[in-house]
Amino acid sequence: MNDIASMSFEEAMKALETVVRDLESGNVELEKSIGLYERGAALKAHCERKLKEAEEKVARITLGPDGQPNGTVAVEGL
Repeated sequence: MNDIASMSFEEAMKALETVVRDLESGNVELEKSIGLYERGAALKAHCERKLKEAEEKVARITLGPDGQPNGTVAVEGL
């Protein structure tokens, strides 16, 4: 599962969709299902971390009295 850490958000989401599809098919042996579930949980956690990182980078541009941009402020509540 070390490969998960190097995945982009989009790659992890695709992998998670594949895991969910495989589990929902019902055609997976019990042992493989357990492994898929564990991988899915790790992928979900990775996606959540990536989203949190993205939220922290989102900023609102602030304008000065002259209407010109003068900085940024982190957007709250995302």
